[in-house]
Amino acid sequence: MTDALPAYPFRLERAQIAELIPHRGDIFFCESLIVEGPHDFKGVARWPLDNSIIKGHFPGLPVVPGVCLIEAMAQLAGAGLLAGDPYVQTLPEGLVGVLAAVRKCAFKRPVMPDCAVEFSISCRQLAPLAVEVSGIARVRDLEVAQLDVLMAYAAKEQLLTALEGA
Repeated sequence: MTDALPAYPFRLERAQIAELIPHRGDIFFCESLIVEGPHDFKGVARWPLDNSIIKGHFPGLPVVPGVCLIEAMAQLAGAGLLAGDPYVQTLPEGLVGVLAAVRKCAFKRPVMPDCAVEFSISCRQLAPLAVEVSGIARVRDLEVAQLDVLMAYAAKEQLLTALEGA
């Protein structure tokens, strides 16, 4: 992963986040991330009106899909763990963090395109290759979602084999 950790807190911008996670194009939602500690992060995600996902959900009434809020939190948490968690940095090369389960979600308000969604994220290592990720998403200090997911680290080869069988 990386060598020495910077002192907490430290900030990552979009390009630095992109160096850590594989997401690209319209599925890459992260704008910035503050790594407050090895398991605590604050991040911002945004969906521009011209994003193809937004254009299709819903035509004439664009709303950010709830699944995109889940994905944004997972991306921010993944980047934060890779950048700031000493344990994650000891994991072998060739592992990919994947969303393994959506445990609990509550969507409280719709999120409109071009709004900065601020995430407060907390992670807890459950097993050597499993992390519980909990977060609250806000737009202009209004809570829009509470999210609780499970991320797991899987070998790239294992994922490729699973895809070939699908």
